[in-house]
Amino acid sequence: MKNRGQDTDAMLEWLATQGENCALRAVVCDLNGIFRGKRVPLESARRALEGALKMPLSTLFVDVWGGDALASGMVLETGDRDGHMRPTERGFLPVDWLGTPGVLLPCSMVDEAGKAYPIDARNLLASITERWHARGLKPVCALELEFYLHEASASTVQPPLRPDGARLSAGDVYSLQDLEGFDAFLGDVYAACRTFGIAAGEATSETGCGQFEINFNHVDDPLRAADDAQLFKYLVKGVAAKHDLGATFMAKPYGDDAGSGMHVHFSVVDDAGRNVFADDTGRGSPLLHAAIGGLIEDLPDAMLVFAPHFNSFRRFQDSSHAPTRATWGYENRTAALRVPSGPNESRRIEHRVAGADANPYLVLATILGSALRGIEEEATPPPPLEGSAYDSDAVRLPLSWADAIHRFGESDTMVDVLGAPLMRVFAAAKQQESDTFAAQLSTFEVETYLDLI
Repeated sequence: MKNRGQDTDAMLEWLATQGENCALRAVVCDLNGIFRGKRVPLESARRALEGALKMPLSTLFVDVWGGDALASGMVLETGDRDGHMRPTERGFLPVDWLGTPGVLLPCSMVDEAGKAYPIDARNLLASITERWHARGLKPVCALELEFYLHEASASTVQPPLRPDGARLSAGDVYSLQDLEGFDAFLGDVYAACRTFGIAAGEATSETGCGQFEINFNHVDDPLRAADDAQLFKYLVKGVAAKHDLGATFMAKPYGDDAGSGMHVHFSVVDDAGRNVFADDTGRGSPLLHAAIGGLIEDLPDAMLVFAPHFNSFRRFQDSSHAPTRATWGYENRTAALRVPSGPNESRRIEHRVAGADANPYLVLATILGSALRGIEEEATPPPPLEGSAYDSDAVRLPLSWADAIHRFGESDTMVDVLGAPLMRVFAAAKQQESDTFAAQLSTFEVETYLDLI
């Protein structure tokens, strides 16, 4: 049963056929990239579908544990007021891995007047997309997401055995045996993608033990591209549980294995469908270079968006294929921004910084906002990188969480791209998360110092 878009009566009719145990889950995506919402009984489904459900607006900017970001000045000081959960264009999405019939209803937040709430990252992405459209331009986006499967019942995170009993090996990239071993899981993932309307592409077994990547097809709607990524994270975890596995989009669950990234490919077409990043030389148009200029300039200040958590920064190590410097280059995977080879008409930018743990709406909003700023200001990028970015003297990206939080909170550029309210609450939530981690006393710390000091 595929989603029925915004046809409320058709949705209600279908829900009525699913039995009284069928529940609708209305959700919004917080700034951490985590779904939060309500379980709605069938008798209240019409209210949910018509956008009548309420939730505190502060739900969007809690910390990763769901605690209010009190230092933001946007919780108690505002009376912690409610907003309305307005269903997105996706409509409802049947969920078949919970054991009982269920339906997911993705929503965005609007205020009491029905105006899109600017601290909702999905609303922000919509507004930035509209700015592109106002210039007669349309971004075309595709994301790549990596994730790890792990033993669901283990006390510590560890790779799963293949269903045939074989143990996985680190570094066994593009392993056909791993793809075949987890074929039943991957088949159910693709089936769920079809149900959700997600245009999923190729799957590969990646470098880490139990690590996989699935690419999404290019779409000319950034909101749909971000929706696909967010919904994919949700369904992968659900399908994994059905197969008695765990799944994580944590940036680096193992210290010695590869990190998981969220690479973003995007080009831009005009009203006639022509790729405005293309030219006759294969090096890219002035608009491509201006977009790269804006992205390069903003990268250090935007790092918190791409690496939002304590664990995020474990990805960024020299020679790791995760970028550590603000660089770009042609067909160069050590650079932060890569311009892939191929036909001129497919000329695009691959943004390689974000981790799989980042919020896809916020990531796309930041990338498209910075690229648009570069075009508007006719930014000039540095020369393209030759060789390894790890050996270059280009600007180093913030490689600590504290530095990233500070750079983001002090950035005038990010105010222009994301807006002051969202910047304020995101920085407060991340600082609160950081402070909580800093207050924890680890076993390793005690064991190191107890008898030596």
